[in-house]
Amino acid sequence: MRFVGRILSTRFIALLICSFMPASLALANVVEHVGWQQAFEKYDAVGTIVVLDQRGKYGSNQQKEWVYNLERASQRFSPASTFKIPHSLFALDAQLVKDEFQVFKWDGVKRSFAPHNQDQNLRSAMRNSAVWVYDIFAKQLGEQKARQYLTQINYGNADPRMDSQVAENSSYWIDGNLAISAFEQIEFLKALYRNQLPFTLDAQLLVKDIMITEAKTDWILRAKTGWQGKYGWWVGWIEWPTGPVFFALNIDTPNRLQDLYKRQAITREILKSIEALPAS
Repeated sequence: MRFVGRILSTRFIALLICSFMPASLALANVVEHVGWQQAFEKYDAVGTIVVLDQRGKYGSNQQKEWVYNLERASQRFSPASTFKIPHSLFALDAQLVKDEFQVFKWDGVKRSFAPHNQDQNLRSAMRNSAVWVYDIFAKQLGEQKARQYLTQINYGNADPRMDSQVAENSSYWIDGNLAISAFEQIEFLKALYRNQLPFTLDAQLLVKDIMITEAKTDWILRAKTGWQGKYGWWVGWIEWPTGPVFFALNIDTPNRLQDLYKRQAITREILKSIEALPAS
């Protein structure tokens, strides 16, 4: 389905400061793309998506940013496994992991997702979303160091605390206080794309490399899924010779595992509608 030219209505949001976000993240020149509602309805999903196109296709305005469901895009949610992107940078910077080849021995605990039940390295832990590897990083870093890193990169609310009522073996980026909005996800991804985060260039290049999901001759898709249980994410960007297209999707997942495919299905349909991904 193509949505270009089918926008039912759009409105420009000038210098809007949302109550869920810091004042520094004013949303200037963001276009609310109501037409993208069709993709969410097609998959019976409730959620939001933010897309920032920096391919220079728009004349004097070298970028264009769209949002579907502005209110939700401004609301913070647990990042779930999308946090593996910055968490990998923290681990590399703290020398908890040397490179993508260092092996983390499986702890022998049988988990519901079979690819988790084996030795991992940084690349496979990202690809398989092996939470237990990142739990090791979190324990070794500790809350104070985690907060320091989160503050340095201005990541959401930068709060790695766990509520006392949450199970002891839970992860703060899934069941804890850490939260980030779709708009803030885009800001973080932009900084990583430009190698502007406070980490070594080698570390940023490595994390971007292990994020690769798909690649063709003239484009590369770097992305990460996340699932908190009640809602899911898909965030990342497509690199073209003319520039990147960033995206951050967040949807409710009331049917749990049955809803997970919708994260990529909706996003891909929308990205194809603006030719950020090939039609086939």
